[in-house]
Amino acid sequence: MASPAPDPFAPFPFAEAAPELEDAILSHPLLGGGLPKEAARHLERAAANYRFTDVAETHLLAANAIAPDHAAVLIAFYRFYFYKGRLFDALRIARACIAKAMRENLLGDDWRKVKAEDAAFGEWDALVPRFFLFSLKGYAYLSMRIGQFEEGRRAALKLLELDARDRIGARILIDVLDRMDEGYD
Repeated sequence: MASPAPDPFAPFPFAEAAPELEDAILSHPLLGGGLPKEAARHLERAAANYRFTDVAETHLLAANAIAPDHAAVLIAFYRFYFYKGRLFDALRIARACIAKAMRENLLGDDWRKVKAEDAAFGEWDALVPRFFLFSLKGYAYLSMRIGQFEEGRRAALKLLELDARDRIGARILIDVLDRMDEGYD
């Protein structure tokens, strides 16, 4: 019997979030709130045409032209690029998500300088800080996937520093890197 297809949302930073939580995050006023209907239609068309890369990407670009920097558009780009194996493009979008989350959380301009007390990182219902954490996790993961292991480790360690209870799952990334360092890759 063939293995089941992987969960299409698994590598996405909000994979652990329930659909209603993802909707709450995307509708939060600080993350762009109310996506214009025409942009939403382009995102729907992109999803419907996923197998036609050029068509889907054209719709994503149209959505971005209507609602630049909207979390829903960034997330759609992230998923699209990740599943198309365009990891460098996905990493670029992860950086854009981090930048957006840093602006919305008033965290400055360098994720490396963020401290646990700078936002409500420990409060699970604090959606905007959680968007930052999930974005940083996506960045760490993608950095590792493209061979930037030390950058991935730095991001995962920062994530663990900010999320001491490890609700976001940084420890598994660090464990993978540790095993690689020990020669068990």
